[in-house]
Amino acid sequence: MQLTTHTDYALRTLICLSLQPDSAPMTVQEIARRYDISANHVAKVAQTLTQLGYINSLRGRGGGLVMAQAADTINLGTLVRETENLKLLECFAEGSQCAIEPACKLKNMFMQAQQAFLKVLDGYTLADVIKNGGELKVLWR
Repeated sequence: MQLTTHTDYALRTLICLSLQPDSAPMTVQEIARRYDISANHVAKVAQTLTQLGYINSLRGRGGGLVMAQAADTINLGTLVRETENLKLLECFAEGSQCAIEPACKLKNMFMQAQQAFLKVLDGYTLADVIKNGGELKVLWR
């Protein structure tokens, strides 16, 4: 399974914000610069993360993005479920037009694989990801 860029950038944004000293706000541009990624994409991700309640967006001078939840309360499996389209095959969606769906065994196999993937992620939080925060900070541009 390959995660979308949106989920990748969501994870990167949460890592970055979680490692901010004194929970200082960061701008979209600062986050994009640290990872050398598109600020436009980070802005879209920030909107999603704000809507989902993971971060807050502060307006005005000195504003930016800040964490809305503690890192140890952000479950990675839940985050992936909320940011990804988990319909791996056409038959995962309502109204599938696949001609062999009634007899096909793939749907169940892929569903089991996906559930196993998500079960592993369910065992981790963002806090697990940032345990080596000092090493991560050194790598930012």
